[in-house]
Amino acid sequence: MKEGNFMPVVPASTSMKEFTVRALLIGLVLAVVLGAANAYLGLKAGMTIAATYPAAVIGMALLRFFKGTILEENFTRTVGSIGESVAAGAIFTLPAFYIAGIWDREAFKSVDTYLTASLILITGGLLGVLFVALLRRMMVEDKELPFPESTAAAEIHKTGQSSGGSKYLFIAMIVGALIKIAGELKLFATGWAWFFKSSIATLAGGKTLEGGFYLSGPAISPAYLGVGYIIGPRLSALNFSGLILGWGVLVPLFLSILGSDFVNTLAVNIKQNLDATTLQGWQNAAQAVRNDFVKIIAIGGMLVAACFTLYRMRGSLGTGLKRAFKDLGQAAKGTSEQVERTEKDLKAAWILAGICIAAVLTFVITYFIFNTSILVAIVASTVMIVLAFLFSAVSGYLVGIIGSSNNPISGLTITALVVTALLLVICGVSSDTSGVAAVLGIAAIVCVAAAVGGEMFQDLKAGHLLGGTPWKMQIGDIIGVILSGCVMFGVLIILNEGDIKMGIQEGYTGGFGSPALSAPQATLMALLAQGIVSGGMTWILVIAGMVLCVSFILMGIKSPMLIFVGMYLPFETVCAIFVGGLIKGILDIYSARKKYGEVQLATVENTGVLMASGLIAGEALMGLLVAIFAIFEIFFSNMINISNPSYLVGLGIILVMAFFLVRIPLKKAAKLQS
Repeated sequence: MKEGNFMPVVPASTSMKEFTVRALLIGLVLAVVLGAANAYLGLKAGMTIAATYPAAVIGMALLRFFKGTILEENFTRTVGSIGESVAAGAIFTLPAFYIAGIWDREAFKSVDTYLTASLILITGGLLGVLFVALLRRMMVEDKELPFPESTAAAEIHKTGQSSGGSKYLFIAMIVGALIKIAGELKLFATGWAWFFKSSIATLAGGKTLEGGFYLSGPAISPAYLGVGYIIGPRLSALNFSGLILGWGVLVPLFLSILGSDFVNTLAVNIKQNLDATTLQGWQNAAQAVRNDFVKIIAIGGMLVAACFTLYRMRGSLGTGLKRAFKDLGQAAKGTSEQVERTEKDLKAAWILAGICIAAVLTFVITYFIFNTSILVAIVASTVMIVLAFLFSAVSGYLVGIIGSSNNPISGLTITALVVTALLLVICGVSSDTSGVAAVLGIAAIVCVAAAVGGEMFQDLKAGHLLGGTPWKMQIGDIIGVILSGCVMFGVLIILNEGDIKMGIQEGYTGGFGSPALSAPQATLMALLAQGIVSGGMTWILVIAGMVLCVSFILMGIKSPMLIFVGMYLPFETVCAIFVGGLIKGILDIYSARKKYGEVQLATVENTGVLMASGLIAGEALMGLLVAIFAIFEIFFSNMINISNPSYLVGLGIILVMAFFLVRIPLKKAAKLQS
C-alpha cells in the first residue's frame, strides 16, 4: 500500500553524503561488537535484542566528531545492527552441532569447522539481504505495518544530536557491566531456587502420591530485565504465563505421577546421593521432568504457533510475492520503470545471480562437507531457497508489527527444521551424523536468512523515513554480513571454551547446554533433528503441545509463541524478564496519569528503551570479557572469598534499577513540560 503524500526527512532530489568509508568502518565495528554481545545474551536467555537503538546512538556520537550527515548516521546504523541478526542465526543453530555430538570440543575449535560455520552464516545472510531487496517496497510502504522500532530509530536520528540521549545509553551500559562483574565476584547471589515437597493424595490402592513445586526467584541480570522492559508488560506476561503452565501445572503433574521411584532412579543415573529423601533430589527430578517432558510439549506448541503466524500474514505475503515477480519480469524485459533515488534497490540480475550462488553453496555444504547423497543435496538446496524466502518475508512482517526485539526467529527456525528433516527422511537421508548435520545446516541457513531479513526490513523502513538510498544500505549490509559471518563463530568458540573452564572451576559440566550457557534454541534444534532423523522423536508429547497451541488460538490469543517460549526457557530467566515487563508497565501507568503529550510520551519511550538497551549491552559485553578471562583460567569468583552471598542484595539491586528505569524517563519528559 503506497503512502499518500509521504515526504522523507531528506528528499529524493537532495544529494548528501551517505555511503562513506568512515560510516562503513564505524558500522562494521558496531556490527561485530553488538553481534558478539547479542550472541552472549542469546545463549543465556534464548533471545536477542535489536541492535538498532545502540547502533543509532553510538554511530551518531562517533560521526558527530566528523560532522557526518544524517544519511551517514542512517547508513552506519544499518550496517552496525546487522551483526545482531547474524549472531541470532549463529547461536540458535550452530551450537546444536556441538550438543548433538557432531562437532566435539576439539572439532568445534578446528579450522575446518570454522570455515564450514562461516560459510553457513554468510550464505544465509546473503540470502536474507537478497530476498529483502525483492520485498522491500511492499513492506515499507504498507500502512498496516507500523514498524514501531523503525519509527523510534528514525526519531533518534532526528532528535538525538540535540537531546543528549546517548548519555543514558552509555551510563546504563556501565551499570549493566558493573552489576555483571559484581555477580561474578560473588558479591551477591544471582539466583535462588527451592523445592517445596508434600504428599498430594492417596489412591484407592493405598499408594500415596508425592510431589511438590519447584520455585525460583528472578535472575539478578540487567540483560533479562532490559529484555522484559523492551517487550513490555503484555508480551512479558504472556511469556510468564508459559512459566506458570510449565512449572506450576505440568511439572508437578508429571512429577507426582512418576513419584519417588523416578527420583531414586535419577539419583543413580547422575551418580549422586540425592534420592527421594532429599529436597535436592526432588529438585533435580523436577528439572529432569521439565527437560524430558515439558520442553518437548513446548516444541509442539512452537510448531503450530509458527504455522499460525504464516497463516495470519497470508494476504500480505501473497501481495509481496506478486509484486516481486512483477518487478523481476519487468527487469528481464528491460522495461524496469525509472525510480527515484529513495526507491532504488539492488538490480534484479544481481539478486537472481546471488540466489543461484547461495543454492550452489548449500549443495556444496550438504554434499561435500556433510557427505549426503546427490538427491538429498539437491532437495536440501531447493528446500532452503523456498523456506528462506518465505521466512524472510514472515520475519519482515512480524518486525513490522511487533519490532525486531520480539521477532520469534527461533520458532520460524523450528518449523524450517521440522519441514527439512521430514523431507530429507523421505529422500532417504541416513540416520547417522551426516543426516542430522544436513538438517541442522539447512535450518541454520534459513535461520540466518530470516533473522537478517527481519533486521533489514526494520532498518530499511527507518531509512525510508529518513530518505536513505536502499541499494546503498543493502550493499552495506552485504559487507556487514560477510564480516559478521567470519567473526561470529569465533565468538561462539570463546564463549564455549570459557564456560567449559568455568564449569571445571565451579563444579558443573560446562559448554553449550550448561546451566550458565543454556543455548535453549540450539538444544531444541539438536533434539528435534536427532529425533526426527533417527525416528526416535517422542511424537505423543509433540502432538500434545500442538493441540494445546490450537486451544490457545481458539481462545483468541494472538501470540501463542511467547507462551511456549516461556515454557521452554529456565524459570529464573522468564521470571526476570517478567519483572522487566512489570517495570515498563509501572512507567506506562505513571505516564498516563501525568497526561503527557505525544512528544513527551515519545521521550519517555525512547529514553527508557535506550536505558534498557544499555543494560543489555553492558552485561553482554562484560559477559564476553569474563568468558575470555576464563579461557586463560582467570576466574573472578576466586578473587573475593565471600561465603553464602545474599540473594536479598541482588533483589535490592533490581529495585534500584527499577527506580531509575521509571524515574529518569519521567523526569526527562517533565523537563519538556516545564
